[in-house]
Formats: sequence, structure tokens, C-alpha cells
Amino acid sequence: MARYTDASCKLCRREKEKLFLKGARCYTDKCALVRRASAPGQHGKKGGKMSEYGVQLREKQKAKRIYGVLEKQFRSYFDKAERKSGVTGENLIELLECRLDNIVYRMGFANSRKEARQLVLHNHFTVDDKKVNIPSFQVKQGQIIKVKSKSRKSPKFTQIVETNSGKVIPAFLSVDFEKMSATLLNKPTKADMEIPIEDRLIVEFYSK
Repeated sequence: MARYTDASCKLCRREKEKLFLKGARCYTDKCALVRRASAPGQHGKKGGKMSEYGVQLREKQKAKRIYGVLEKQFRSYFDKAERKSGVTGENLIELLECRLDNIVYRMGFANSRKEARQLVLHNHFTVDDKKVNIPSFQVKQGQIIKVKSKSRKSPKFTQIVETNSGKVIPAFLSVDFEKMSATLLNKPTKADMEIPIEDRLIVEFYSK
């Protein structure tokens, strides 16, 4: 399974925006974007006006990095979004937001999407009482995501629940921290995104 293994902080510096890839660290002075705001590499400090293509590319890269997917998988999401009825950009956002690892993060049971991906891979969650260990699994409206009963008493989840119980939960989710479960109430929309993405630019990038 292909995945990004380099330093996560480089990605935030490259996009010149906090993508919250490292959980609590992103809210402290240790955040790489606070310590060194320039893009990584010897040419990182160079400025200049970006071309239209460059703006579209950066928005696409930003979306990929937020959700932790590589180019081939991201393009596959775009193709699915294009085939679905409705607005392509909105369909793309829905597909990304409905990934199981993203849902686990948004419901407050992981400190970052990277951590959520790892927890899903390690069989800590069920969907409608069925074990699911695929981070890209598409959660459907009405489905219930739970922490497995064997995992609920682990120090890891106890600490996460204590830390994130005050986290702002998106409107498309209903979360019960006591039962360690959540229900997908509605399809996610652009207004529900944690970090705004200009989906129009991504559609334009792939439409060339």
C-alpha cells in the first residue's frame, strides 16, 4: 500500500497553510509553519506571482495532503465524482469526507487523520457492527461507526476521548463519547469542511 512517509510538516510549509497533519502539535509553537514559514528546499524563499495553472495545482495538492491520499487514488476520486450526478466538486468533497479514516478523525477519536488511518488499519472500529479495517471505506448516510468493545478500555482511547470530548463536531455527524460511537446523519457538504478547499480549482485542473 503506497503512502507518504516523509516529514508531514514539510507539506504544511509547502502549502503555506496549517493542514493540521500532526494533531495537537499544530496548535503549539512547535508547529513548523510557526518556526519556518517558507517552503522547504533551497528555493523555498523565492516569491513571485503564481500562474493560473500553479494556483490550480496547489489547491489540488492541498486537498490530497489534507486527506492523506496519493495522486492515483485522488484522481480516482475525481473520476468517480465526475461520473456521479450533481456538481463534480461537491461530489469530490463528499467522497473525501466520507472516508472512514476521515470520519474517525472528525468524530474526535483520533488526533489526526494519519493517526485515524493507523487505528482503522489496526482493527479498532466497526461500521454497523461489522469489522472494517480499510481507511478508504466509504461510510454511507445512516451507518454507525463504533470503537470495538475490546478497544474501548484501552488507555489510548480513554486519553483520546478525554482530550477531544470538547472538540467541535461537524453537523453531519452525531457523536456519543460515552458509547464511543457516531452516526453519519447527512452527506457532508463544502460548508462542513474543516479546512476550506476551492473545489472549482481542482475541477479546472483536471479538466484541461
